[in-house]
Amino acid sequence: MNAKVIVATHKTYRMPTDPMYVPVHVGAEGKPSLGYIGDNTGDNISLKNKNYCELSGLYWAWKNLDADYLGIAHYRRHFSIRPKKDKWNSILSEKELMPLFSDCDVVLPKPRDYFIETNYSQYAHAHHAIDLDTTREILTEKYPEYIPVYDDYMKRTIGHRFNMFIMKRDVLNRYCEWLFDILFELEKRLDISQYSLNDSRVFGFVSERLLDVWLEKNAIQYKEIPCMFMEKQNWIVKGFKFLVRKLTRK
Repeated sequence: MNAKVIVATHKTYRMPTDPMYVPVHVGAEGKPSLGYIGDNTGDNISLKNKNYCELSGLYWAWKNLDADYLGIAHYRRHFSIRPKKDKWNSILSEKELMPLFSDCDVVLPKPRDYFIETNYSQYAHAHHAIDLDTTREILTEKYPEYIPVYDDYMKRTIGHRFNMFIMKRDVLNRYCEWLFDILFELEKRLDISQYSLNDSRVFGFVSERLLDVWLEKNAIQYKEIPCMFMEKQNWIVKGFKFLVRKLTRK
């Protein structure tokens, strides 16, 4: 049994040394090589990266990597079950990962709780509510059995973020089939021509809200472990921006 976790990156950066990790240059099509494998090889959606973010790397891994367990991390964010002072020696190893799957199918980062915002309102204040509304329309048409879970999830304040996870291969196959079917349809229906550079990453943002819906509807057993930021985070600034969005965006 073996695991592969891609590390999605758009620039040269320090990478984990455990052979489980596969650095992948996302959005590689038409860009100078970083020395990592590009998401523009094999079956890929590299050209969609500016709107799909790290999902172009997930799609590449799904279509082109052979492993019993597949996952995705980010060059500045990694899983860790034993945080140490030296972060780079704290990154989850394959040896640490395997026992986690003894009684679950998915490993996730610990969720975020927005407390004063629901999953829906937080997204609407940060981006465009129509993104989630149109996603719901697609679910109603293609996967109506997911609507009760979707509606309930949007009323909650807690959710998993970052598009980070490690899954058993068969579970990942099922999830990606469902996820990209929805996102490709959403891409056809949304007009994002006037979106800001950040909001145009819409399909990556929406997928963060779909993960929990799929897991819950399919009764997938998962474990949560810490997500470690490799660079210093200014939580005061982040919190201030969060409040500004809530108070100023309708």
